[in-house]
Amino acid sequence: MKKSISITINSLFRQYRSNRKEIKRAGYFLITGGWNTIFGILVYAGFYELLHDKVHYLLLLIPSNILAITNAYICYKLLVFKTKGNIIREYLRFYVVYGVSIAMNFVLMFLLVDGLGLHPVISQIICVAVTTVCSYLGHRNFSFRPKPDNPE
Repeated sequence: MKKSISITINSLFRQYRSNRKEIKRAGYFLITGGWNTIFGILVYAGFYELLHDKVHYLLLLIPSNILAITNAYICYKLLVFKTKGNIIREYLRFYVVYGVSIAMNFVLMFLLVDGLGLHPVISQIICVAVTTVCSYLGHRNFSFRPKPDNPE
């Protein structure tokens, strides 16, 4: 019994050591995502405060989202995935991943609220969890994936 526990603990430590870089990257992704969320809210609030009497509140989403997504791209590029070059290619791919995440959020939200009858707030919490994982995988495997002739 004691030997099997020791083997299990040793295999867990080996697994952790072999995935340490990925675990660290995922942690940075979550922290950076928190900052990006705060940044996006503040940018929208700023635009709204300055322009709400001249511009419809929905139209203010356009420039605020462009700034928030650009901020997220810069943070993920420099702090999380730490890639070099490929700025335009990565930036455009970054928007694709965000577009897929937004579409997934709408579909999943509809299924959870209208299909399963869950409360919208509970449904959005589930959606955020699912889209965060998908966004991380999308950015890791698509947005910031190195070219085949330029391995990381």
